[in-house]
Amino acid sequence: MLQIKFGTDGWRGVIAKEFTFDNLALVAQSTIDYLLAEGLAEKGLVVGYDRRFLSRRFAERVVEVAAGNNIKVYLTNDYVPTPAVSWAVRRLGAGCGIMITASHNPPEYNGFKIKESFGGSARPATTRVVEEIVAKNMESGRKILEIPLEEAFANGMVELIEAKEAYFAQLAGYVDLELIKQARIPVIADPMFGAGCGCLRELLPETDEIHSGENPSFGGQPPEPTEEHLTELAALVRSGKYRVGLALDGDADRIGAVDETGEFFSSHRIFTVILRHLYERKGLRGGVVKTVSTTGMIDLLCCKYGLELHETPIGFKYICELMLGNDILMGGEESGGLGVKGHIPERDGILMGLLLLEAMAMSGKGLRQLLDETMKEIGYFYYRRIDLAIGNVAKEKLVACLKGGGIKQIASMEVVRENFMDGFKYIFADGAWLLIRPSGTEPVLRLYCEANHPAVVEQLLGAAREIAGV
Repeated sequence: MLQIKFGTDGWRGVIAKEFTFDNLALVAQSTIDYLLAEGLAEKGLVVGYDRRFLSRRFAERVVEVAAGNNIKVYLTNDYVPTPAVSWAVRRLGAGCGIMITASHNPPEYNGFKIKESFGGSARPATTRVVEEIVAKNMESGRKILEIPLEEAFANGMVELIEAKEAYFAQLAGYVDLELIKQARIPVIADPMFGAGCGCLRELLPETDEIHSGENPSFGGQPPEPTEEHLTELAALVRSGKYRVGLALDGDADRIGAVDETGEFFSSHRIFTVILRHLYERKGLRGGVVKTVSTTGMIDLLCCKYGLELHETPIGFKYICELMLGNDILMGGEESGGLGVKGHIPERDGILMGLLLLEAMAMSGKGLRQLLDETMKEIGYFYYRRIDLAIGNVAKEKLVACLKGGGIKQIASMEVVRENFMDGFKYIFADGAWLLIRPSGTEPVLRLYCEANHPAVVEQLLGAAREIAGV
């Protein structure tokens, strides 16, 4: 029997295997059952979708189920970034949002993200309840209530909405677009064929863009803005025509970048530069949240500024939960998901790109220069993550082994502290760390490492591969 599980942000599966129209209808019905039980259904439901294969039709299937349950649906009139759906939920006062997207996953995947009424990722407690309802409905043979799409439109249960315009207006109120335009920074954007296509160019018309056509195969690689996927963007910056490259993942809630030297500018560096920009140039204050796989530079900046630091498992839903209950200036994760105070408790790759440009415009410096300023104060950090294919049996064996503990030394470096909050993190005396983490949604083992020298990073990653046997 199929088991529906929500990962770091939503339920995902291979199209036509796990992610089928029937399974989607089951998850949609169960989500609606949750909304009905919580008294949220009467506020309506926002439904959006990305540019993946069949995403629009999957979104329409959700609409058919919602309308069959007599719930008003606001359906986006085109593909949209995930944060635009989250903003629409907040703006319309809807009970919930559903985004059809598999984010950064390979092209054969699609997915189902829940956005709660506050305009952010569904909290762990919410997804646990939805999972329980799914299991109960499967066991009981719960009937899916639905009506044909045409009938849903005819009886007024569905309203097409233009979600981007209001979202862009929100972004324009957060950053100084005129200052950025006046700085005339040569920018090249790579939306990776995803839902962020045209967005930065709409806000900053002088922006050039690559990979903006409709391509559900994403050019043969996952739409994830990591170093190995941004070689073309880096080459364009190195050509001297552009001063910065900005990349978005498949649903534009995550960001990657290339600095003025043409080098990949990781999410750790982006987090560091934006946090300093918010604190020093925009004068904003509040706590900071980072996931367990995120750079130690954030710890040191928080110490420097006297900001309270929170650490969570991987997944922006944990950051979102803290943003709802605390005064949080910024929250971020290693995968490029970053969110800020005064917006929505949601990661937003487009806004982060604008904040990077605003920092450059205000300082007159490139991203590398801004980072170097910080590193001269707090020390130099080098990071690398590698993803390795691993079978389920091998994954389970590795997890059982690591759970037993007992690792005292890795690559001749003494382990001084362990953190098994999410995966298996080993911290060393000089602040270096290694995280071994099996993916919860893919047959993948992720290895993360940060140290004060690139050679140390490679030594630790090599040792991790030996431990994992891959």
